[in-house]
Formats: sequence, C-alpha cells, structure tokens
Amino acid sequence: MQAIQAALPPSFAGLLLGLATFMLIEPNESLQIRFSHSFAPGLGVMSALLCVLLTLQLAKRRDVPRLPALALAEPVFLLSLPYQHASSFASLARALGSSGLFLAMGVALVTVTVLRLARAKFGPLGGSLLAGAAVVGGAVLLLATGVSLTNILDRMIAPLGDLGDSLTALLIITLVETLLWAIGIHGPALLAAVVFPVYLSLQTQNAEALAHGRPLPHIVTVSLFLFVFPGGAGATLPLVLLLLRSRIARLHRVALATLVPALFNVNEPLMFGLPLVVNPLLGVPFVLAPLALCVITFLAVNFGWVARPAFYMPSMLPLPVSVFLATKDWRAVVLALINVAVAAAIYAPFVALYERQEKAREHERAAA
Repeated sequence: MQAIQAALPPSFAGLLLGLATFMLIEPNESLQIRFSHSFAPGLGVMSALLCVLLTLQLAKRRDVPRLPALALAEPVFLLSLPYQHASSFASLARALGSSGLFLAMGVALVTVTVLRLARAKFGPLGGSLLAGAAVVGGAVLLLATGVSLTNILDRMIAPLGDLGDSLTALLIITLVETLLWAIGIHGPALLAAVVFPVYLSLQTQNAEALAHGRPLPHIVTVSLFLFVFPGGAGATLPLVLLLLRSRIARLHRVALATLVPALFNVNEPLMFGLPLVVNPLLGVPFVLAPLALCVITFLAVNFGWVARPAFYMPSMLPLPVSVFLATKDWRAVVLALINVAVAAAIYAPFVALYERQEKAREHERAAA
C-alpha cells in the first residue's frame, strides 16, 4: 500500500501525456468528443507508467535490485496486453483502459515477490534467472493459449462497479476515508489502490456513453467525490472559512495559512496545523459533514436535478470549476455551493465550542 501511495500520483503524468497525444491524433471533432475518446487510451498510457513506478517502489521496499525487477515486469506487462482487441496502438491503449491500472499493480506485485523469493532461495544469479523464466514463461503461456489478464480483470471489476454505484457504497467509502484521516492515517491515499480504479472505470464508461450520445449509466464516479469533499477529505473548506472569522488569533492565522491550499482541495496543512488529526471535538463534523453531502449529492444527481459527472477532473482544481467541467451543468455549481453551506452549518457549533476551548487555554497560558 505504501508503494502504491508513492507510485500512483506521479503516474498521472502518463494520463496527461496520453490525453494530449490522442486528442491531437483524433479526427477533427469537438474538443469534448476528442477528450471523451482519448480518456480510455490515456489510462492505458498511465497504466504502463504505473507498472514502471510501482515496480521500482516495491523493489526498493523489498530489497530487490531495481533493474532486474523492471526488466522482468515490463515484458510481462507487455505480454499481458489485450492484443486480440487491438489493430493499432491507440486501440490497444483504449482496450487496456482503466483495467490496466489493476494489471500494472498485479504484474508489479507478482514480479517483485517472485524475484525476491527466488533470489533468497537460489541466490542472486540463479534466483533471478529462475524468477525470469517463471514470470515471463507464465505470461507467454497465457498469451499463447488466448487467456487475457485484462479480460479477466474486466470481469472481476464489473461486479465491483455494480456494487459501487450506490449510495450505500458512497457512504461506506466516505466514512472509512474520514475515520482513517481522523486518527492520522491518510484515508484517500490508503484506499486509492482499491477504490480509484473501480470508480475511474465507471467514470470512463460515462465519458464513452456521452461521446456516443447514450445516457450516462453511473452516478458514483471519481468526479462525484468533488461534491462530497470541498476543500479535501472531511469537507474542510467550510471549516477554513469559519475560522477566518474567528477572534482567536491562532485559529485565524491557521485559516489564513490554509485558505489557498483549501481552495485547491489540499488540506494536509490544516490536518496537522490546526490540528484536525486526533481532535475529538472537530473530528465529529469532520466525519458527519461529508456523509451529509453524500446523501444530498446522490439524491440531487439521482433525481436529475444535476447532470451525472461525465468527465474525470483532478481534485486539485478549485471547486466551482471542477464540478462544472465534470458535468458541463451550471446546476453543479449551485449544488457545490449548497454543499459548502450545509457543511459550514454542521461545522459551526463545533467550531464555536473549539473556540471556547482555545480561549480558555489562552487565559491559562496568560495566567501561567
């Protein structure tokens, strides 16, 4: 999990590169259509980069030489691609799509694990040769027999997607992420390996449906979490706005220092600067506010009051911009502002109590 946390963020460079490349080579359509058609192959490029980065991270953490690990992982990844569904590089990358993220994780994990065990048992040279024969030979055998790992992964993802596109799943994921953060564990990063590929797959299906003029099939996608977490996990942008009005000098300084990051949904400075981590008072609205926003957002989208998110938008885009670009619906901006107001109302009484605690501490310090 630590290796995935380290490898996943920089692998988005592959998504950006893939998007830019495939949008340029797409026929002369509108920007929206070219973006929709380029998203799935962009994920394929991201998957290839993730395989490299994750293999290097795993090798570092398991004391395996990086070059031998990478020399085995990349051929296995390439041999496992869905060639039967491709007639060009673009179609191959598109066929790989979001399932390639799971494939990259699996290939990196298996390769490094086999290499580590073989080297420990048979020595550096013999173990490396034996591990190479085992993993590459297995990939060649699967390819020769027509067994596609990506097809298997797609079938495995499908039930997760059916389960995940529900209010219950949205609430559970949000609850786990916020509870983990409340005790100092980066919940979104920890769950990224499990949650992100599934909901990115649903996001891709929405984009493909829009590109072909079909109704969008899914509500719960990666971009739906933009409505749930304004300011970052815990919906902390309203908290920062409330603290800006505080008469407690320390709280006001913290709010000023964390306002700009919060506008871009980065709340680590607030988490450890206020702090929110292991804060029993503010931890209550930190968990409750996103759960309330889950219900409001899901119902608004489910009843058609706001369009379903069609496009993936990075969470670091400011809130009004990100939700509008994800849905192309002006009502999404209204919903986002309503969510901020609701979260602020939930935070407000707890902030007032916290200010009283801080004021009492100031008096104690002054008296001492």
